[in-house]
Amino acid sequence: MNRNLVSTGNDAPYQAVIADMDSVLTRMTSLHERAWQQVFNDYFQERNRRYHDQHAEFAHSDYRNYLDGKMRYPGAADFLRSRHIDLPFGDADDSPDEETVCGIGNRKEQVLTKLLESEGVAVFEDALAALRRWRLGGLKLAAISASCNCRNVLRLIKLENYLDVIVDGELARELKLNGKADLLKEAARQLDVDPENTLVLEDTAAGISAAAHNGFGLTVGVNRNHHGAELEDAGADAVVRSLSSLRFPRRLASAAEHIEDIADLRAGEPVALFLDFDGTLTPIVEIPAKAELGQSMRETVRSLVGICTVGIISGRDRKDLEARIGIEGILYAGSHGLDIAGPGYEKSLPEAEAAIPEVDNAERRLREALEGISGVIIERKRFSVAVHFRKVRSDVGIQQVKRVVDAVLADTTLRKRHGKMVLELEPAVEWDKGHAVQWLMETTEIDPERVLVIYIGDDETDEDVFAALAGQGVTLRVGEPVSDSLAEYHLAEPRDVEAFLKKIAERCEGREM
Repeated sequence: MNRNLVSTGNDAPYQAVIADMDSVLTRMTSLHERAWQQVFNDYFQERNRRYHDQHAEFAHSDYRNYLDGKMRYPGAADFLRSRHIDLPFGDADDSPDEETVCGIGNRKEQVLTKLLESEGVAVFEDALAALRRWRLGGLKLAAISASCNCRNVLRLIKLENYLDVIVDGELARELKLNGKADLLKEAARQLDVDPENTLVLEDTAAGISAAAHNGFGLTVGVNRNHHGAELEDAGADAVVRSLSSLRFPRRLASAAEHIEDIADLRAGEPVALFLDFDGTLTPIVEIPAKAELGQSMRETVRSLVGICTVGIISGRDRKDLEARIGIEGILYAGSHGLDIAGPGYEKSLPEAEAAIPEVDNAERRLREALEGISGVIIERKRFSVAVHFRKVRSDVGIQQVKRVVDAVLADTTLRKRHGKMVLELEPAVEWDKGHAVQWLMETTEIDPERVLVIYIGDDETDEDVFAALAGQGVTLRVGEPVSDSLAEYHLAEPRDVEAFLKKIAERCEGREM
């Protein structure tokens, strides 16, 4: 999974997303394949009986090679040719009983309709969360599909309201569009966006190739069906398994402008607030040891304790974090969630404990190698060692810091974590801030179906939480409004965070925890 997908050579925000409906937004692909399989196997049985032919049953590879992502009639014609069957093409009005390409295509549509009526179709939850997030930021959204059932399916699963444009098989027939390239270009035309400012999400090699060769800004392969290599070979800029990890430059919605809407969500229900520290509750400072929680922010946070659940999730050492905040009744998670404690709760990972001697050795080597570089600050934490280079004034010095960190890392089993002007070596365990927040929610029995969960952070390490809470909570990033963040909203700086927290405190009064 690519957790750091960004466009290359373009820092401007994308204006639109065009997504294929089948296997990107919905689980329609399997239904399409089953419908074709039934139609062609029935046809082969009839043909074998009448003409004494010997045709092997329809296989998954047949669907992938000849039908997936194609318009119904051309796809059927391609497949029949692969079996050396030459039928009249016919026209769209042919009866499903007619032995023409269009007749067989119409027969498939009948079977698909029955499958939809009996089984329905599911939407991918990560796709639903992504559409909601992108819609909040004002992205224009379109769905395309070669299927004539596209619009009905999107209406059935309640995705239609998230989309500005739908280009489906019916419209393609009306406008005489032929293939994915035409569908994509028509969607961009209706959205009134330049292809270069548009991101395309496709699950087929044909769709990826069409986007890549027609000037679309970013082409992403969505690998739902274990064919990532095929999507890469077709020209995808990146391949992801889930849209929950898909990042690209876009404009985030302003939390300040939507504060009333956010505060009124789940009216009357409890609230759980999880907050980063540096850059969120306090401004970023050059020397981490000098970061202080302002008195006004302290009182604001203190006012929330007792009326909602409050957790602080930071890269700082937990004991350092507790000392700087000094408020009882808060859940504290230090070292990016490796060390957690709160009223009645405590957790650390045995694998992280076991790695402490290796962190000790890495710290010693870093101090020796970086001693001569002015401005470097080495911060030792319980489970990690961080190298801050915010005060290093030359690019040459910064590059030297990075080389030293990489050299030390190469001789360890530790992993490197990136932050704002900081590199950190820590145990290579499957744990991060996102895991920590999920653990806290489970341990304290916070059900996102009945509790409004909010997370605010400003750094790369907070992206793990934004991904973990997709579709389950409200996520806000502190910083610039144009970002590749997975968050839904943005706040400009800590003082805006404080104003937001005060509004939440007002809404929390009278709610049960």
